[in-house]
Amino acid sequence: MLEDIRKQIERLIARYESEKVENDRLRTELAASRENGEALRRQILELESTIETLKLTEAFTGGGDHAAAKVKLDRLIREIDKCISCLEN
Repeated sequence: MLEDIRKQIERLIARYESEKVENDRLRTELAASRENGEALRRQILELESTIETLKLTEAFTGGGDHAAAKVKLDRLIREIDKCISCLEN
């Protein structure tokens, strides 16, 4: 009876150690996934910015919609005006 309890405790300790190792591995994997996700988010933002720049360039070179270019340019001017206003305060 006592021997059975000792064996069960040993099995529990071994299982605990195994689960602890698995937990550490999963934490490391999660951290790597989060870093990868953040890198992908930054890349998406950069690509969206590049797309907007290309659309604006295309509009000004005659290959695009002039009304859309005007809207984008007006938006950029408003953003610049806001920045100047913030600097003045």
